[in-house]
Amino acid sequence: MRNALGSVDTVLLLGGRSEIGLAIVERLVRDGARRVVLAARGAAGGTPPVIGDAEVHLVDFDAARPETHGEVIETAAKLVGDLDVVIPAFGVLGSQAAYDADPVAAAEAVAVNYGGHVSAGLSAARRLREQGHGTLVVLSSVAGVRVRRANFVYGSAKAGLDGFAQGLGDALHGSGARVMVVRPGFVVGRMTEGMSPAPMSSTPGEVADAVVAGLRSGAETVWVPGRLRWVFAVSRLLPRAIWRRMPR
Repeated sequence: MRNALGSVDTVLLLGGRSEIGLAIVERLVRDGARRVVLAARGAAGGTPPVIGDAEVHLVDFDAARPETHGEVIETAAKLVGDLDVVIPAFGVLGSQAAYDADPVAAAEAVAVNYGGHVSAGLSAARRLREQGHGTLVVLSSVAGVRVRRANFVYGSAKAGLDGFAQGLGDALHGSGARVMVVRPGFVVGRMTEGMSPAPMSSTPGEVADAVVAGLRSGAETVWVPGRLRWVFAVSRLLPRAIWRRMPR
């Protein structure tokens, strides 16, 4: 439950090594969160990192094994009690050229980037609905708002995830639980190392700041940076013949 001041008390990060996810957790702890569960592949038995004064637990989590996701959520709840914020922060970027050459790799990436989030999201939503409170933070992307030829495998998975998150949020309406969809642009970090930053890029810290602000305000959708909302309002209207000529 949120504490007496209305701050988040417990956090579950699925993808416990995610740069963006950890930045969000650090800010929530700074704001008063006291109990954290970091879920990542091979995490159990390791030494929990120090995150402020928070009590930190490690549990195993494999995004590619949806049959285990419900158990991970329930294990986290047993460790820290009701979950105030659940953040699925896992996925793979890959390159379109590599996916063109290896369709199996493309399908495996989509299974994680979309299918894994569907399983984890539904499992988390069930828990939050039973609690009667809590927020699922879904890290979508502007890549899914209008899919580009330069990364259409990744973008199509994000488009599916974005639609799933909106539908799940509508399904949870009135339950006390909710979904917040986050749509960052290009994020300069480990996942994009070696790539040329796109205009209006952000850092993991800037994404985290926007997420925490959105949690405080009760936002349903968060764009990072905020002006991308207007950029993509226009881009959605561009004729397809023009859109397909956008820089790769």
